Amino acid sequence: MTVWDQLVGQHHVVEQLERAARDNNPTHAWLFTGPPGSGRSTAARALAAALLCEHGTGCGECHACRTAFAGSHADVMHFVTENPQISIEEARELVVKAQDRPSVGQWRVMIVEDADRMTERTSNVMLKAIEEPPPHTIWLLCAPSPMDVLVTIRSRCRPVTLKVPSAQDVAQLLVSRHSVSQERAVECARLAQCHVGIATRLALYDDARTRRQEVVSLPLNMRGVTQAVRAADRLHRLAVDESAANAEARNDEERAQLLVALGAPESGRMPPAIRGALNRLEADQKRRSRRIQTDTLDRFLIDLTTFYRDVLSVQLHTGTELINQHLTRDIQDYAVNSSAEQTLERIDVISETRDRIRTNVNAQLAFEAMMVSLV
Repeated sequence: MTVWDQLVGQHHVVEQLERAARDNNPTHAWLFTGPPGSGRSTAARALAAALLCEHGTGCGECHACRTAFAGSHADVMHFVTENPQISIEEARELVVKAQDRPSVGQWRVMIVEDADRMTERTSNVMLKAIEEPPPHTIWLLCAPSPMDVLVTIRSRCRPVTLKVPSAQDVAQLLVSRHSVSQERAVECARLAQCHVGIATRLALYDDARTRRQEVVSLPLNMRGVTQAVRAADRLHRLAVDESAANAEARNDEERAQLLVALGAPESGRMPPAIRGALNRLEADQKRRSRRIQTDTLDRFLIDLTTFYRDVLSVQLHTGTELINQHLTRDIQDYAVNSSAEQTLERIDVISETRDRIRTNVNAQLAFEAMMVSLV
């Protein structure tokens, strides 16, 4: 299996990147854009692996391919911020790191996920490094769309546009990579709206499927303000619990690894230097937990939107396949008792709430206001 096999339903992108990997003088900066779930970071890692491949093809089998794709290659810097925005300090560290010469391969590859999280000041810090990098450095930036990146950065990058893969492609990936049954794979691909990561999670973890089903069923039980407030509280609690579960195991593992690396005593008082390192780690973990929680809240709101999308499809008689087919009868009943105009207004309310939670408002209050508007 080559590194290109990791890109689901992106045949046009694979051809473009394969040609670039074979070029002795590839473009020094790339911008990977596409909707959530299209595989922006996967494409960037695949190109990084192909550029460093021992056979020059992205074979996926050599040591360079495997470590580059996994993010453990000495010449690949794979940066993902733990903060809501990429800070100026983080940008400066990337610029300094980009000056290093490759240690084992031909290129120093800098992968920056969520490049859309750079403010104008942060973008200006990185501009010169991306505009005129050292001859051995290649920048790979990822963002939802070109418009999410400052024009001065965008204009200096070669664009790579990804699309949402088809449900058939995502289902086939689940079957071949995770041995999921065909029926379950097709269902999870549909529920995830072809988002590979979410489809994988739904296919492998029953609790993720249960939580999603509870989220999309919330509108069916709201008949007044009291039920709406309770639904908001339940939605917020589900998101907090899921994000906490995702962060807890990782936090414990990081703490244990840090203690081993610093040679901390097994018992007794910690030396000041180790206590300081632990405090810094805990601060980083808290910032990351906030981002995980925000991302989880946003994903639940996307799931909730699919309910009203299905209702609107029934009301307009589009004939489009429903995403939440397990709720077909309930969706049809809901559609009869409301109008398409009301459904569009409810979708707009959810969209506005998604924008609000990204600005660090009180999520529970935002959810309560949203749910009351949805009644």
